[in-house]
Amino acid sequence: MNLAACVCVPARNEAQHIGQLIEALAQQTVQNFAAAICINNSSDATRATAMSAMRKINARFHLHVFECEFEPGLAHAGSARRAAMDLGAELLSADGILISTDADCRPPEIWVEANLQHCATDHIVGGRIELDELEADAMPAIFSIRSRFDAYWAAVRAIEDAIDPVEWDMPPRHGDHTGASLALSVDLYRRAGGVPLISTGEDHALVDAAIAAGGRLVHPNVVWTRASARTAGRAEAGMAADMQRWIDYANSGNVPIVPAFVHWEARARWRRRARKVLGTTALREAERSLVPMPCDMLLPEAGATA
Repeated sequence: MNLAACVCVPARNEAQHIGQLIEALAQQTVQNFAAAICINNSSDATRATAMSAMRKINARFHLHVFECEFEPGLAHAGSARRAAMDLGAELLSADGILISTDADCRPPEIWVEANLQHCATDHIVGGRIELDELEADAMPAIFSIRSRFDAYWAAVRAIEDAIDPVEWDMPPRHGDHTGASLALSVDLYRRAGGVPLISTGEDHALVDAAIAAGGRLVHPNVVWTRASARTAGRAEAGMAADMQRWIDYANSGNVPIVPAFVHWEARARWRRRARKVLGTTALREAERSLVPMPCDMLLPEAGATA
């Protein structure tokens, strides 16, 4: 069968979450896809739970599960995500679409279809990350701070779109492009050299490599997924670490400090000037060399605007 896509999932001791991911994939509006799950360095029933979920719901997509034990120096997110996406690339043709996600995600029914619709030639599709609403009652503090961050980043996107719009990533758009929802073609993935073997930030490093290989990053609002608000994750310095910081803020009564909107306005003007001279790839490299923006403003309330 000529599969359109492969959902690629690193999983380490994810028996608690993998079943709900399988169930969400079984409910997708399209089923002409595979799922490649790399279970690495695990000691729980992740594989058994995944297979049980497949049998229980009689899913129509094609599941490929493999287990491995990375040596200590390579037992990290980069190795696991690369292994899952490499397997996905083997299952598809060059124009097939690889869609990365995480074992604790619960994508909506349109997720695979929306990725396929927006992953045009050389596009890198970032999906918006929402906290799983099923956890809202148990973690109200995290959801409260998240709503404030959502409003803040929406204001930042509005500043960027007004000053330095990017023709292939026009509004309405979000700003997320993480391993929880990231799609690109097999051809572009290979040209980028695959997922870098680094312990943290492997998803953003893959995006950088894909852009250097000619990819164009897009953030359509219709592409999104839910992720767990858990505070104990598998990846070093990952989303779970952010959740713990938010809990700490809530417990202390403090409010996070973020860059004021005037800094984002100045940065957008800099990007607009530099883009004309450097081009997209060199622009990203040059921006990394800039002095970080100061964090000098309390995170606004959710109703505040720039």
